[in-house]
Amino acid sequence: MAFKIGLLGLGTVGTGTAKILLDPQGRHPLLQELKLHRVGVNSLDKPREVQLPAGVLQTDLTEIVTDPDIEIVVELLGGLEPARSLILKAIEHRKHVVTANKAVISRYGNEIFQAANEAGVYVLLEAAVAGGIPAIAPLTQSLVVNRIQSITGIVNGTTNYILSRMQTEGAGFEGVLAQAQALGYAEADPTADVDGYDAADKIAILASLAYSGEIDLEAVHREGIRQINATDISYADRLGFAVKLLAIAKPDPTQDTYQRDRLQVRVHPTLVPKDHPLASVNGVNNAIVVEGDPLGQVVFSGPGAGAGATASAVTADILNIAATLKVEELEAQTLSQQFPDQQPRTKVDVPHPLLSCQHQHACQIVPMEDLVTRFYARVLSPDRPGVIGKVGTCFGKFGVSLESVVQIDRKGEIAEIVVITHDVREGDFRQALAELVETDPIDSIPSVLRVL
Repeated sequence: MAFKIGLLGLGTVGTGTAKILLDPQGRHPLLQELKLHRVGVNSLDKPREVQLPAGVLQTDLTEIVTDPDIEIVVELLGGLEPARSLILKAIEHRKHVVTANKAVISRYGNEIFQAANEAGVYVLLEAAVAGGIPAIAPLTQSLVVNRIQSITGIVNGTTNYILSRMQTEGAGFEGVLAQAQALGYAEADPTADVDGYDAADKIAILASLAYSGEIDLEAVHREGIRQINATDISYADRLGFAVKLLAIAKPDPTQDTYQRDRLQVRVHPTLVPKDHPLASVNGVNNAIVVEGDPLGQVVFSGPGAGAGATASAVTADILNIAATLKVEELEAQTLSQQFPDQQPRTKVDVPHPLLSCQHQHACQIVPMEDLVTRFYARVLSPDRPGVIGKVGTCFGKFGVSLESVVQIDRKGEIAEIVVITHDVREGDFRQALAELVETDPIDSIPSVLRVL
């Protein structure tokens, strides 16, 4: 049996996906049963990097998602619309969907999953997070019996490239960003990457799947890397840390271990100890660390973007759906032979439970002021005796325990003091900072970063 595929979008990832589907030799044998039936594009005149069969290209995308011959729709358009509407239209017409669209899933995942479950179809989205790195399937299948204690990841290659270059070269943010744009690692408008929007979309998706709950994207705390400078990266390095933009999701540790409806979900620059698996992930690579019970810690790392990596994940999702449909079809045929007088069961009546996405509840996101973590702060002050003592006294007043207080440099008459705290409630730490900056002779506190 052949499975007909409708592909929406023929950009970088769409082209990579089409190339795999049209060249199945040497790959999994089931790929030979996938037929690229129609490909939807905005213009028929644009030159293509892939040679498609005659008559496959068309501009009417709605016609593709409603075509009765197509079983699997692959949405690689990007953006919110018309992608969201086309996905829902495909589901309405009982098409299975594969997408790499993190923006649509992070915002409208609940609506899409509910529609898919009601229609008895699958929506697979491995490529929406971390490109070719398997992250979605492990959370929803391989690790499904675990209580997921935390997900911590570097899920944006652009920011990781910038921070890696800043660390190895001692360069400033703006200069490295300009070079990343020239090399094609950063967009002309880098806002989605450097301000943390892309990473927030991805951790919202991972959290929703790991904890089977709906995540309000607006409640996800988001900080980018624009404020990171070479001084702090250098000091972090001297203290045994690397600075990474981390996306983190975990149950609220103040609640019952087995509760999964109150979560920390956040994106921010973080000092990562050099012996942590994420500290050595450099360049445009991504990595995700999952900790579960009883598994312990497992790390997924590799290329997080690009035509090859993302197309690999997209095509694997297509293949997973095809394999499931093939088994369901064989089961239906067997049942019809054994019970010829019964109404035949269609292949989408009982979807595979591990391929179907379901939200069991709405997750509450823990406010950042209730977060308990370690902090790094860089304090500037005139170089006078007793300053470090005043710093310690001020923090102690608010119950902030200090792991270390070091005068790490001196510039003219100004001393640079670096503070690393023990675990502390963020609200208490912020109160201490507010009072400290008003304390004589403290000049300013130019940098504050969380510590993993």
